[in-house]
Amino acid sequence: MGRLKKAALWTTALALVLKVSGFIRESIVAKEFGASAETDAYFLAFGFITLVVAMISTGFNNVFLPMYVKSRAAGNSGDQNANALLNWTMMIFIGISLFGWYFAEYFVPFIYGNMEAETKVLAVEMTQIFFAFMTMIALSGLLDSYLQSRRIFVPSQVAKLLATLMAALFALFFSDIWGIYSLVYGFVAGTVLGALIQVVALVRSDYQWRPVLRMEREFQTAFLMLIVPSLLNSVVGQVNLFVNRYFASGTGDAAVTYLNNSSLIISIPNAIYATTLAAIIFTLMSEQTENIAKFRDTVFRGMEISLVTLLPIAVGLLVVGDAVVAFIYERGAFTSTDTANTHLALLLYLPIIVFQGMQLILSKSMYARGKTAVVFRISVTTIAVNFLLNWLLVDKYGYPALAVAASAVSVYYFVVSMVVVYKDLGAAEFQRFARMSVRVVGPAIIMGLAVWGAKIVSGAGNWMPILQLAVLVPIGAIVYVAMVRVMYRPGFDRFVGLLRRR
Repeated sequence: MGRLKKAALWTTALALVLKVSGFIRESIVAKEFGASAETDAYFLAFGFITLVVAMISTGFNNVFLPMYVKSRAAGNSGDQNANALLNWTMMIFIGISLFGWYFAEYFVPFIYGNMEAETKVLAVEMTQIFFAFMTMIALSGLLDSYLQSRRIFVPSQVAKLLATLMAALFALFFSDIWGIYSLVYGFVAGTVLGALIQVVALVRSDYQWRPVLRMEREFQTAFLMLIVPSLLNSVVGQVNLFVNRYFASGTGDAAVTYLNNSSLIISIPNAIYATTLAAIIFTLMSEQTENIAKFRDTVFRGMEISLVTLLPIAVGLLVVGDAVVAFIYERGAFTSTDTANTHLALLLYLPIIVFQGMQLILSKSMYARGKTAVVFRISVTTIAVNFLLNWLLVDKYGYPALAVAASAVSVYYFVVSMVVVYKDLGAAEFQRFARMSVRVVGPAIIMGLAVWGAKIVSGAGNWMPILQLAVLVPIGAIVYVAMVRVMYRPGFDRFVGLLRRR
């Protein structure tokens, strides 16, 4: 646990740096390009990157990590299977890369049928560039899984940081030369450099790569049976994203950008959580499947950490979200009107922060126990729910309806997953979670009221965004920590003990 604690601290710190770099990148994009056809095209093209990353980091990882950990623990040919799997996957992605490069001009307009003419041309060209380097992007995601199996978490965070940071630096220094394409070139350069760092870290461990393609039949059969529903499940979220962007591309200029900018802010807490604590919790759950008592306790701790850390962030954004949007985006070509439109979407996205974070733990618990098909059966229904809500609401309410639909889907996904998981873990575990939830909600509400009151009394709403945040965020943090200590002392003591443990 001492090693895991150090890994958690380092990866959390790097994840925070990563998100700061993301802020810098988005600020530069907003300043240079505003909310325009160029930014819409970039975000539409980048959707294919997020699709591949989701397939690898979620679909592949959720099957490979538990199987590989068990194989190594049993003394089987784990590394040979891992090498063969890596080699086969890279060969497949070379084919995907070639396909995307040659056929982007056909499938991009098909998927995003409502694009403006200028957006269409840019989206196709940027998609071709991304696919040209898709193999390296996939390799970086694969190496993350292999490093996790050895409890090595930091190099993958560094790789993600480099992709984001290089995109920001390229946009800053080369936007006059390459325009919006500077973001694409910077992301590709950072990804390649990050993959090289991951390769070095993996080589320095006890892993030895071999040019083999043969796997043990038992491992191969089990992996193939699990990977198909897992990949399909990982694609579900991206299918919902494509559906949302399809509808958004027909609701008016810059709607895709407003939704993307607001969802980026919403994704920050869960991105930090998913790449740090959730990754470590999943590793522990994969190692504890045979010890049901420890497994139950790990699931509870994961749900506790999710709610205690994510709920106050959602409540805080409810009060100071306008200042956050203005601080990140409002400069240069990004106007106050763009800020207001982005803030509206942000408010409607807020439930996702809490419910997506907790649902991640529920899904990880099912993956750890090999219930991949169950997760898929649950998640695939979200496509129908999401499409139906978009179809019913978007024509009447415009792009804000897409944020409402996304939040509704996150609540639906969480509730159904809760029913399945706690039916297996037992009523006592659900009651334990319910008691914890009640004791966490109170401090979050008090914190929200305290920050709102301070904002009204001080007139902070008229201050510069950075000054608002510098004053109101510390007030919220202090009040929340104090209230958790008073109203949920056992959880507070566990957090303090975790920080002190060596």
